[in-house]
Amino acid sequence: MFWLTERFLSIQGEGRYAGVPSYFLRTGGCNLHCPGFGAEYEVDGEKRAGCDTWFAVDRAFADRWQAVESAEELLEEVDREFARLGYRPHVVITGGEPLIYATDPVFYGVIEGLVERQIVVTFETNGTVELDFENFPAYRHAVFALSVKLSNSGETAQRRMNAIALKKIAAESREYFLKFTLDRQMVESGRALEEIAGIRSILPEAEVFCMPVGESRATIWHNDRAVFDFCIRNNFRYSDRLHIRIFDMTQGV
Repeated sequence: MFWLTERFLSIQGEGRYAGVPSYFLRTGGCNLHCPGFGAEYEVDGEKRAGCDTWFAVDRAFADRWQAVESAEELLEEVDREFARLGYRPHVVITGGEPLIYATDPVFYGVIEGLVERQIVVTFETNGTVELDFENFPAYRHAVFALSVKLSNSGETAQRRMNAIALKKIAAESREYFLKFTLDRQMVESGRALEEIAGIRSILPEAEVFCMPVGESRATIWHNDRAVFDFCIRNNFRYSDRLHIRIFDMTQGV
């Protein structure tokens, strides 16, 4: 069994496949908290701050999550929705951190089913979970958007970095790329370039996408120009966050 917080059809807003129609499965739970990102929300009148998908990370919201106990039932629902669409969009497995369920039989059954249907599957992951590609070979057919966290996440290097996990994904997966969330202060201090260089020493051939911190239009504009200029200077790919620009939120879009 695994937990879903939401599923919806949208447009991929970030990274290499920005602009591609995509069906999102957002899992509940994460092995990181990222308090440094500072997205503000409330739980029973208490103000909290952290990941911009706080509703999928903070277990205070777990009563809103859906337990998935059958891979077949979820796949049948996806098949029906795609039949109504008349085409098969990419499927993006995001979170939270979806790979905390990597060995769960139901979760893996969903991935196997999507791969058998020849659907492009992308995992949006923090890259800290070591995958067993030998015993779970369907992961070899997936795309991995590696959103490796930097110090601005508020997590320690020990918690947010796993070189073994990253190297395994690079060696075994169909495709992967790096995706970093940056704020203006981190760019201007020089820490962004220094920390990205450290990760690129692990994955020297990875394409790098950088996007601005912000869970809403009101916050993203504080960082976008600095990140844009940073990409130009360093030959990185700038990734905007199209869903936030259009919908002004990170949930259900």
